[in-house]
Amino acid sequence: MKAFVDKAGLKTQEFSFTIERGKIKEFVQAIGDRNPIYHELTAALEQGYEDIPIPPTFATVIEMWAGLDFEKLIELLQLNPLNVLHGEQEYEYMKTICAGEVISGQMEVVKHVQKGNMDFFKLETVFRNSTGLIAMISRSTVIERH
Repeated sequence: MKAFVDKAGLKTQEFSFTIERGKIKEFVQAIGDRNPIYHELTAALEQGYEDIPIPPTFATVIEMWAGLDFEKLIELLQLNPLNVLHGEQEYEYMKTICAGEVISGQMEVVKHVQKGNMDFFKLETVFRNSTGLIAMISRSTVIERH
């Protein structure tokens, strides 16, 4: 069994990402979401948004483009990529995020436990808007078998 080194408390550097309409469009086309608020500014404005809003799972785009992509995460946690499983993902929204906003984020390992021949990492990324308010939190579980 791999020696346990608790990585809870480990944080990444803060990153920032400008929300672009084009990235939202690419994302909703890829997932097949035809909701007009993600495609047409007029539809978004009619629904009370300030611009085109991000879809519910768009936080992954922000993390992969500006934060930690898979390779960087593997390096940070010192994992064997062949033995890694993405176990869970959730998003909590406190504020609507729309195109044109600049979002900053920072990921932290909030919990790390070893059970048998597996390590479980609970990751949390807090996203803040340009005024510093928390706009969204992304939580995920990464599992490594050893």
